[in-house]
Amino acid sequence: VGMASDIGGGTSFNMLETLEEAYKVTQLQKQQFSPWEALYRATLGGAQALSLEDRIGNFTPGKEADFIVLDPGATPLQTMRCQRAENIQELLFNLIILGHDRSITHTYVDGRLVYEQESLN
Repeated sequence: VGMASDIGGGTSFNMLETLEEAYKVTQLQKQQFSPWEALYRATLGGAQALSLEDRIGNFTPGKEADFIVLDPGATPLQTMRCQRAENIQELLFNLIILGHDRSITHTYVDGRLVYEQESLN
């Protein structure tokens, strides 16, 4: 099962918001949805759902690489929560729940940088 953002199943094209909403829905249904499962469904799970796992979905050499880089300190709240994370799973959870467009510092398409956030310094 993959995760996608096409407005048909949600209200945003933003994958972070889609993952956050998926987490909320699973919590309401008293089910588990770990940060690892969210990451998998947004990457390799989606590729497998489309039978494209031989071309996309992870960072295996030779695959196409479309990905974003997130700043865990994009907002004061993110900074505080990410600094208090005790492990990588908590850090990933914080990025999913608190992340948004302002968290994206770089965007790569087919391994090439296509967007770099301007520094505020």
